Amino acid sequence: MKKSHIFGIIIIAIAIVVIMTTAGDASAYVTFEDAKALAEKGNNNKIHVVGKLKKTSEGEVVGIESSPDMLSFKFEMLDENNVSQVVYYPNPMPTDFLRSEQVVVVGAYQNGNFVADKILLKCPSKYQEEGVNV
Repeated sequence: MKKSHIFGIIIIAIAIVVIMTTAGDASAYVTFEDAKALAEKGNNNKIHVVGKLKKTSEGEVVGIESSPDMLSFKFEMLDENNVSQVVYYPNPMPTDFLRSEQVVVVGAYQNGNFVADKILLKCPSKYQEEGVNV
């Protein structure tokens, strides 16, 4: 075999390994019920739950509790099935958190509580089209 053939086989093998490892980290969006069922089965992988913050009829966000040192907080979130769940986030509140239209939390259930490692926000001002007046 030529050296170029061996080099090509090694590159293909590395590409396959990279694809397999990144595919293992990917997860689909689930509801809190599905996430809890996965945790009860012993699945401790990070799970993506998409939803929105719980708000009053006036649009004010409710259910947020900050720690005294402001280094962590809890909030209530409604998933796609409108199931409410308290989410604990061990970091400070992200900027524009209260203005977000949609929230994706990445985490897992620990001792019956959902603990988020990441919070991804969709703010309405970034995605709304500006109307053009003629």
